[in-house]
Amino acid sequence: MCGMASAESTQASVHEREPVRPTKEDEVAAAGSELIGGPLGRHALLGSSWWSPVRVIALVAIGMFALGLVQKAPCYDGAWFFGASSQYTHACYSDIPHLYQGRGFADGLVPYFDRLPGDMQYLEYPVLTGVFMEVASWLTPGSGTIQHQEQWYWMVNAGMLMVCAAVIVVCVTRTHARRPWDGLLVALAPTAALTATINWDLLAVALTAAAMLMWSRGRSLAFGVLLGLATAAKLYPFLLLGPLMVLCWRAGRWREFGTALGGAIVAWVVVNGPVMLFAFEGWSKFYTFSQERGVDFGSFWLIMAQNSDDPLSTDTVNTLATLLMLVCCAAVAALALIAPRRPRFAQLAFLIVAAFILTNKVYSPQYVLWLVPLAALARPKWRDFLIWQACEVAYFLGIWLYLAYTTSGDAHKGLPTDGYHWAIGLHLLGTLYLCVMVVRDIFMPDRDPVRRSGDDDPSGGVLDGAEDVFVLGPAARPRKHVADAQFDGPPVEWGKPGPTGGSL
Repeated sequence: MCGMASAESTQASVHEREPVRPTKEDEVAAAGSELIGGPLGRHALLGSSWWSPVRVIALVAIGMFALGLVQKAPCYDGAWFFGASSQYTHACYSDIPHLYQGRGFADGLVPYFDRLPGDMQYLEYPVLTGVFMEVASWLTPGSGTIQHQEQWYWMVNAGMLMVCAAVIVVCVTRTHARRPWDGLLVALAPTAALTATINWDLLAVALTAAAMLMWSRGRSLAFGVLLGLATAAKLYPFLLLGPLMVLCWRAGRWREFGTALGGAIVAWVVVNGPVMLFAFEGWSKFYTFSQERGVDFGSFWLIMAQNSDDPLSTDTVNTLATLLMLVCCAAVAALALIAPRRPRFAQLAFLIVAAFILTNKVYSPQYVLWLVPLAALARPKWRDFLIWQACEVAYFLGIWLYLAYTTSGDAHKGLPTDGYHWAIGLHLLGTLYLCVMVVRDIFMPDRDPVRRSGDDDPSGGVLDGAEDVFVLGPAARPRKHVADAQFDGPPVEWGKPGPTGGSL
């Protein structure tokens, strides 16, 4: 390419350069750093202190997690147990203490095998999450009042989930080797602190983050195994296989994708197989419940239903939501094949999970946790990240105030239905805004914060610097060197063979 160095030497030089400093390239990060003394100076000694980025970010994440526990204190002291609406007015609701007795853990029932009393006949969570819940119940003292046991159960789960939170930030920090400080986006995300102990989603998020780290290091089998385990804990992680398949198609990396797919299937079967074989009715409850569940909180389907005299049936909504999601999948696949430069894996991973959230018939407030690590990898820009987080915090407050309104009787203390619809709208617009920014980065790589720093796809593993073998549309035309674009930053080549595995 016009006398430029080979892709191998370019990649080597990329990895030899010093880490990217967000205070140097991000104006919001630079302004925020004034709280701790300002941006890092040119003559600062990097890597000479025990306080490495990974350790600092992990401690920040644990501190934010602790603040989230403090935010739940009004509920821990009584709102979970006394008064229907007080846990909503204090915005400290959690499923965890309520399900300790409601799903049979207090009575020693075995998830999926033992039938539950009441309307919910079996535990309605995927198997690995059920195992997590069961282990926490083993660590919960069985003496004392049921309130005392539920408080302990929440605390035990909180301790286990804190480990998951630490794993997430460490994995995100290490995924982009030259951009470790992007992990602060995850560590300082207000919604992560607010929603971490509402449910058990952090388990799946941690496994997914670990899978992304393994793929970035070229370990496709480990990626597949971890993603299969994540899918055994929550449904959404399997969506990442779709964008990965299209990217591997474009780069001709079918062997690595096959290894990842095989690892994911085997890991999922190992976890689910025994329960599926010996307790099929209990195992299938998660899937039947998801299908039979009506339109619920947080979705645009709810706005339509509450403003319609003849709302759509659940079956119709299921069909339409599935069709919308398939359209989004096709759009993401087309984007991957026609983009002028192969999109980064994290970008498409964010888009596909965001599409699932936007089209789904329910959006629980803790679902934001699915997107936080992916957003930090896909669009590490503090301004856009904080705009999105502000919208999600507004929704977090909106849903609890709406539930306070609906459970406070004639007093109607809280947010009425119209106000809640505005909160849903903010959540939808905030997520769409971040999606638009990511799509813009894909079509205009010179605006992508990661590629402006001179990298190709640091989370791409074998895709990083790989040659394109199948493209469509304008992307099939000869590409220019990124140095031809008008922006400041070190050059990087793409479309030529890179180092095998793209390891860090």
